[in-house]
Amino acid sequence: MDKAFWLGVAAYLVPTFPLGYFWHLKTFADRYEALGMYRDDVIIPLGFLSMLLQALVFSWAYPRLFSTAPNDVWKSAFQCFVVFGVLAFSFVVLPVAAKYRMNSVAGFMILETVFTAIQFAVVSPLMALAHRQPG
Repeated sequence: MDKAFWLGVAAYLVPTFPLGYFWHLKTFADRYEALGMYRDDVIIPLGFLSMLLQALVFSWAYPRLFSTAPNDVWKSAFQCFVVFGVLAFSFVVLPVAAKYRMNSVAGFMILETVFTAIQFAVVSPLMALAHRQPG
C-alpha cells in the first residue's frame, strides 16, 4: 500500500462522496422521492462505508488492470472509465432496478446511469493521475 494507492483512494472518495450526496439527497432528491424507493432517514455512514470499500478495491485494482506509464494517462483513464463504470452500473443500476419496488424503473435507470457516467468521468482521470508512475 504505497502513496499511489492512497492517492487513488482519495481520487475516488473526494469527488464521489460530495457528488453522491448532492446528486441523491439534494439536487435530484424530489425525483428519487417520487420513485418511492428511499427510506426517509438515509443512513449516510453506510453510504460512505460503501464508497470507502469501493475506493480501496478500485485503487488496488487500478495498477493491475491499467497502464501507469506517464504517457498512458488519458488512455488508462478512458479504460478505467469504461471498465469501472460498467462494473458500477452492473452492481448498482441493474440489480436495484431488477429487485426494488419503485414507481419508475426507467426513471431510476436514467438517473443512476447519468450519475455513474458523471462519477467515473470525474474519478477516472484522477485515478489515472494518482497511479501514474513518475517520469
